[in-house]
Amino acid sequence: MSFTLVSPRCMIVGGGAVAEIAALLGKLGLARPLVVTDPFMVASGLLRRCLDPLLAAGMQPAVFSDTIPEPTDTVVEAGIAFLRRGDHDCLIGFGGGSPIDTAKAMAILATGDATAKMRAFKVPFAADHAAMPVIAIPTTAGTGSEATRFTVITDAEHDEKMLIAGLGALPLAAIVDYELTFSVPPRTTADTGIDALSHALEAYVSRRANPYSDGQALRAMELIGPNLRTAFHEPNNAPAREAMMLGATIAGIAFSNASVALVHGMSRPVGAHFHVPHGLSNAMLLPAVTRFGLAAGQARYAEAARRIGFSGSPDDAVAAEALAEGLAALNAELGVPAPRAFGIDPQAWDDRLDLMAAQALASGSPANNPRVPDKAEIVALYRAVYAANA
Repeated sequence: MSFTLVSPRCMIVGGGAVAEIAALLGKLGLARPLVVTDPFMVASGLLRRCLDPLLAAGMQPAVFSDTIPEPTDTVVEAGIAFLRRGDHDCLIGFGGGSPIDTAKAMAILATGDATAKMRAFKVPFAADHAAMPVIAIPTTAGTGSEATRFTVITDAEHDEKMLIAGLGALPLAAIVDYELTFSVPPRTTADTGIDALSHALEAYVSRRANPYSDGQALRAMELIGPNLRTAFHEPNNAPAREAMMLGATIAGIAFSNASVALVHGMSRPVGAHFHVPHGLSNAMLLPAVTRFGLAAGQARYAEAARRIGFSGSPDDAVAAEALAEGLAALNAELGVPAPRAFGIDPQAWDDRLDLMAAQALASGSPANNPRVPDKAEIVALYRAVYAANA
């Protein structure tokens, strides 16, 4: 068996690690960063944790802070225009998954000319080249984008979340500092935490899993399973925050090397058409989609249930069933809203089912699922997710 492994060249992990950003850039021979972030990071003052060490080292970082929660191609293009007005040798993505994904997309789009569009780089195109390196500093424990070869950008004109994959999206380095997550509100903690759990679970059951990704996925589930509820209910619990941050990053490494599956394939269209945050749309789908695949991947789903802490049974059938039940119970405890409760109109949902199913299949992710669905089965799953919580 042969497989390819990818990860950032360097990762600094631990409380207070963000203070090492200037030293890290120096080791990498970089000195002229453009920091890509969002308005909240600026207004809250959290961005100073990144900027102050750079300024103290004599660097003059520029800041592009016009990113939005679910990045679009138009925002990436605005970022490219800002980038080209300066003289920069790297991008620092600072914030949740959206600023990091935006920085990664900017690095890829900048390889083209002034007329290049993000759509040209979506899967199945191999986005293996970047105009400059990206250093990622996550402030949420969720997307794992700091360690992956993926970025997801919405085509604003066509309401399509585009998966962009390749070495060009892989950060050169990352700083993983759990102390940056203490101010994350409970709703975001829940959504990003379930996102991280879905990364680990889907990497483990993926048809493209390998011994390396298995080890990362299992460890991530062991970290996230016992700590997600604690981080949600006790936001200042440092051990829980630290475990969640490490678990999210390890889960990112896992799915970057094994790919995600049906949950993510179905989640992206929901986010694009109904503006549901990525982690939340994953959470909405996770119990039903997991149950859909149980029989085809029973042994792996059962082991996942044991690692997360949903079951101690040695019987795979019992443990796998406990996984589906446990995910539904987790959603209930963390207050994950159903599509209707989120405010999605039933007719609007129904009208887009065929298109969403087609977009899910086109992403390629459903083909990695233990049980590979056809279009009609995806439509039926979308209907079930809505009806189950009506």
